[in-house]
Amino acid sequence: MRSAVHKRITDLDPEQWNALNGTEVPFLRHEFLSALEHTGCVGGRTGWEPRYITLSDAHGLAAAAPAYAKSHSYGEFVFDFSWAQAYARVGLDYYPKLTIAVPFTPATGARLLVRRGLDPASTARKLLDAIEAYTEEHSLSSAHALFLDESDRAACERAGWLLRRDCQFHWTNRGYATFEDFLETFTAEKRKKARRERRRVAEAGITFRTVSGPELDGRLLDRVHAFHRDTFLRHGHEPYLSRAFFAEIARTLGDALMVKVALHSGRPVAAAIFFRSTDTLFGRYWGAEAEYHSLHFETCYHQGVEYCIEHGLQRFEPGTQGEHKVARGFEPAITWSAHFIADPRFRAAIDDYLDREGAAVDAYADEVRAHVPYRNA
Repeated sequence: MRSAVHKRITDLDPEQWNALNGTEVPFLRHEFLSALEHTGCVGGRTGWEPRYITLSDAHGLAAAAPAYAKSHSYGEFVFDFSWAQAYARVGLDYYPKLTIAVPFTPATGARLLVRRGLDPASTARKLLDAIEAYTEEHSLSSAHALFLDESDRAACERAGWLLRRDCQFHWTNRGYATFEDFLETFTAEKRKKARRERRRVAEAGITFRTVSGPELDGRLLDRVHAFHRDTFLRHGHEPYLSRAFFAEIARTLGDALMVKVALHSGRPVAAAIFFRSTDTLFGRYWGAEAEYHSLHFETCYHQGVEYCIEHGLQRFEPGTQGEHKVARGFEPAITWSAHFIADPRFRAAIDDYLDREGAAVDAYADEVRAHVPYRNA
């Protein structure tokens, strides 16, 4: 197999890319990644320089990794700022580094994309060899594969990469027929609180409309993006993703993009942006024009759970952080990243740190599990 590095995904055939395993998740589709480039969300002066690492054979694209040369660590959601500071203290450069991930997207999925029909383990190893070679040839400090699925986590472990874990909160569909069926699994106290939360939103006169990507006209997209942008501005910075980006994926991703729009007297007052694969719903962004009691919980969580039940989706990943999700039926879920550290001294130090950090993450997840709302927890 021949390895290569591409600075634009438009240099790669969309049909061949989308034929790779893992691209059933919308964030990994050629359309999503190319929209990031077309609309300037990556490239230029963003600090995310595309470096798609590929393997090819006589039949075309055999494997690929969505990789980016990074001059910072923002937009990754796996925090290594302290590692960069440690490098700086001894006069070494941590940046640039290589990040194998979907920009701005802390959602679990494949990162070593392999063509169906090839041996996944051996091909993934060859792709990791190409990533390591690129890292060393270009004097990068490290390579980092973020939010790995189980197959890629195992491949990185076999290759000797350092593993790191963190905790998110995910929902699992255990064959619920309705949302009320789901609530019946709660303790009486937690069930009462959830019903009261939903009732408060309804009593405020708020209703919901589910809008797929192709149904997002320009006027509604303006409102949805304004809500999303306001949430970021409240935290002191512009959103990573532009209106132009959402306009493009609304055209190209079809029903994989879904928006829950909250309406008051028929007018949009809040919205949550979701993506879906064949079996999983991913919650990503939210915003509102005013404060309504419990509206955030209803729009981002209850509406998402109800959507999963109605459409037979098995999992719901609502994004990072947020212990408040636990009371609404979300449970601790360990997420994984893997790290190739070129300098052996720093590799040893980071390995020791990750052992201690991992034990703390496991203890935290165990503690939180004691507070899930289910009767038979």
